[in-house]
Amino acid sequence: MTEHVRVWAPNASRVTLVGPRLGAAPVETPMEQEDGGWWRSPEPLAHGTDYAFSLDGGPPRPDPRSPWQPNGVHGPSRTFDTDLHAWGDHAWQGRSVLGSVVYELHVGTFTRAGTLDSAVGRLDHLVDLGVDMVELMPVAAFPGTRGWGYDGVAPWAVHEAYGGPAALQRFVDAAHVRGIAVCLDVVDNHLGPSGNYLNEFGPYFTDRHHTPWGQAVNLDGPDAAEVRAYVVQKALRWFRDFHLDALRLDAVHALVDDSERHVLAELADATADLERELGRPLSLVAESDLNDARMVTPTSQDLEGRGGYGMTAQWADDVHHALHAWLTGESHGYYVDFGSGEVLAKALTDVFVHDGGYSTFRGREWGAPVPPEVDGRRFVVFGQNHDQVGNRALGDRPSRVLPTGTLAAGAAVVLLGPGTPMLFMGEEWGARTPFQYFTDHAEPELGAAVRDGRTAEFGTHGWSELYGHDVDVPDPQAPSTFAASRLDWSERETDDGIRLFDVYAALVHLRHTLPAVASGDRRATSVRTGDDWVVMTRGAPSAGEGQTVDVVAVRAADGATVPLEGSGHRVLLSWGAVSLDDAAPHLHLPGPGFAVLVRG
Repeated sequence: MTEHVRVWAPNASRVTLVGPRLGAAPVETPMEQEDGGWWRSPEPLAHGTDYAFSLDGGPPRPDPRSPWQPNGVHGPSRTFDTDLHAWGDHAWQGRSVLGSVVYELHVGTFTRAGTLDSAVGRLDHLVDLGVDMVELMPVAAFPGTRGWGYDGVAPWAVHEAYGGPAALQRFVDAAHVRGIAVCLDVVDNHLGPSGNYLNEFGPYFTDRHHTPWGQAVNLDGPDAAEVRAYVVQKALRWFRDFHLDALRLDAVHALVDDSERHVLAELADATADLERELGRPLSLVAESDLNDARMVTPTSQDLEGRGGYGMTAQWADDVHHALHAWLTGESHGYYVDFGSGEVLAKALTDVFVHDGGYSTFRGREWGAPVPPEVDGRRFVVFGQNHDQVGNRALGDRPSRVLPTGTLAAGAAVVLLGPGTPMLFMGEEWGARTPFQYFTDHAEPELGAAVRDGRTAEFGTHGWSELYGHDVDVPDPQAPSTFAASRLDWSERETDDGIRLFDVYAALVHLRHTLPAVASGDRRATSVRTGDDWVVMTRGAPSAGEGQTVDVVAVRAADGATVPLEGSGHRVLLSWGAVSLDDAAPHLHLPGPGFAVLVRG
């Protein structure tokens, strides 16, 4: 298929299409001006054609909507015909993120080859684990070959080192054939500094608002309609042309929008329209620091007089912080308000710990309560993710300090709670490989700035006291930092790895098969705490189902005796040789671990 290429360049007086090449020199062809600041190539371009745009005689620049950047983010774009892939997922009916067991992975470090095709070779591992949805960290084209992907500058393209756009189609197809949905992490709140040419084309950014990365995206100023369309149409393209099931939207609190209708609500409604057209679920998952249930309130509803943003779900960092601090005893940085069993209980039932009260780390009151009727599955919960591991000074996982039984206890709380659970690659076998921050900037000054900034950032967080020694922050630019972050799949086959994986798989099975656990009804969830234990009780999701599940988690090295409520308890699954006295009633665990009990 051939098609015309179009570009929005409202301030240009002339736009020249540079390419395709005839011999050694690229052909330069004037583009035709259209209404609204758009320009169109006079002739269609075939699949695989390299091209770029020159604005008013300036240097050639890649297409802001480039589908393919095979020669890096500074090189020409290449056309890509999404219809060339022969899809094999015709029987796939889709899957909502709500209640799914999600598995987050970074393509470059998930396998030794670091490509989407090599990741396909590990999908059967995820099937064995019981994963419902895999979440890919950003694959949009970014500078160099290695990186986290949050400094991408070609948001419509797929990173060439991962295999390019065709490889993403193959990965999604292979996942669907195995019954696994695919979520893609996308970044709309900023672009990276190297290869970002958007402002040359039009007012994509504004000085009216600012973000931690500098200028904000222009969502509410002059010509904002086309910028908003850029965000919305890109999302719909991932759903339609790449068969994706969900998008995770990075740091949406940095999408500053004073319009009457927020861009997230616009995106939610457009996604709902496409969902009806395609006849399968499409999910939007927001990462938000606002602690506001408005994020997951439908756009058609009001929350205290405000229209909702319509996200299907959002990440719940407070649940992570409460669980991590309770398991590890850490209290530095943003963990300062977390760590007690009471705070963990609040997080598991109310979602937000900071729900209008004072946040010590932020130095101000923060958040708002989640109405009790809001489905718990609208909140994605986790014991690990790329941020919470990778933004530690050494990128170390909880497995660095926690015994395997404690890891299992944390997994039980995450997988059997009312939220939508997410695992981070390798945690299911207790991976000890770190996940460190790595970049591959070609510009020496940019690489030095990233390195110095990372060192300065961690200099004031008390990491030396936490680790018990001076901390030498890994150099993000060093290839060794990237290499150290690759998963070591041989750990999966150790005795501890096999045992922990089997327990994770058993917990996932309970998640899928126990109605009280699969429910997102937070009103049917209660939590009791002791000095070194918590009991999370998941009640009956409906009047016709009388089963109740108790999840007992113990963190104490020498175990604990945990009082129970009710009678008729049966142990379904445990870590450790538990002893149950149903007459007392109480349960004893000899060390850190968990037990899942059913009664009724």
